[in-house]
Amino acid sequence: MPSRPIVHVVDDDEAMRHSLAFVLDVNGFTARLHDSATAFLEARPEPVEGCLVTDIRMPGLSGLDLVRQLNRQKVRYPVIVMTGHGDVPLAVEAMKAGVVDFIEKPFSDETFLNAVRAALALRPGDDEQAQARVEAERRIAELSPRERDVLVGVAAGKSNKAIAADLDISPRTVEVYRANLMAKTEARTVADLVRMALAAGL
Repeated sequence: MPSRPIVHVVDDDEAMRHSLAFVLDVNGFTARLHDSATAFLEARPEPVEGCLVTDIRMPGLSGLDLVRQLNRQKVRYPVIVMTGHGDVPLAVEAMKAGVVDFIEKPFSDETFLNAVRAALALRPGDDEQAQARVEAERRIAELSPRERDVLVGVAAGKSNKAIAADLDISPRTVEVYRANLMAKTEARTVADLVRMALAAGL
């Protein structure tokens, strides 16, 4: 019988940890719970298994600090960060540091599980990175110059209002451009857009 995939959950909120553990357990995963980034680093199994889901804002080491620490240790680990409202700039910074996805609270069980399954399916490799870059460039090539400008703003973690000010257009117009570029690139979430922009080197 195949072993259940391991998902490490790092969050200082006990209720959130146990809620996610329940969702993981009933869907065929083994949850390993850690109440801080430091606790995870101290308990990290060797060799590293599964994937990691961490809150981005925590006392002490943040989720972003944790990702940077793993990078310094040269640990290749699929990481998903959970963000609160207004944390998109932080999440963008985390993706630039190598995080594979971010999900915004509150999120559905389905959104959470989809992110976990996608992270567990990842296998680090240059070929996949090259393929992702080619695919991202292909999709971005379909955008108009103004849609591309808006994408650059989104990838920088800017709000619609800030993008509108940069481009001297209204926030409502930015919303229209964002909807168009999400449709053209087939992005489902802001994380998809950011990942695509980073892969294409924007």
